[in-house]
Amino acid sequence: MTLQSIIDIANYSDGVLYALALLQVLALAVILDRAWYLRRTIVGGERLVAAVAAHGRLQGNDIKSLRARAARLPEAVVLDVILHGEPAYGRDELENRMDEAIMLAAPRLDRRLWILDTIVTLAPLLGLFGTILGMFRAFGVLATPGSAPTAVTGGVANALITTAAGIFVAMVGLLAYNGLSNAVRLVLHQMETMRTLLLNRVVLGRSFAERAAVAAE
Repeated sequence: MTLQSIIDIANYSDGVLYALALLQVLALAVILDRAWYLRRTIVGGERLVAAVAAHGRLQGNDIKSLRARAARLPEAVVLDVILHGEPAYGRDELENRMDEAIMLAAPRLDRRLWILDTIVTLAPLLGLFGTILGMFRAFGVLATPGSAPTAVTGGVANALITTAAGIFVAMVGLLAYNGLSNAVRLVLHQMETMRTLLLNRVVLGRSFAERAAVAAE
């Protein structure tokens, strides 16, 4: 299939194929951006969780070191609760503050995934719309005196390409959306694991006031 034939088919759909191509490019941009970010986040989170789990008890300097290692990882918000928390916090209040920090950070994890979700729904409908427009054009040939039946069948075939293209865009988007949503779930699980590990290693056996004094030294 030559470039000119592709352009002719796109024009036959009244430009709908161009719109589907734009949606595909937008979907790929979102997929690459989110996949790169979430992959780095998961790998970094696994290492950070393993580093916390390796400690039997965490003191002020240990938490500062872990916070520096966390850098811009989502788990950093949980460590910030301990570093910047009030000395009067008990275990229950500290746990509630950590839960609050996780809930505030969660919306940033699935940023722009709504675009992918919209494309998955929109692409098949747009493809069907393009096919309907192409059908109008194909059967409009019959109104021309002396038109050949092959012109109609050829037009129908070109019109159906738009539906196929819309379904293809949706399938790619759906697979990517499910994979990225699962990655977001893994990051949230890592954040909750980090919260539990910190509570078990920082809170148990020590008062928060004692830990604050250690951290201030």
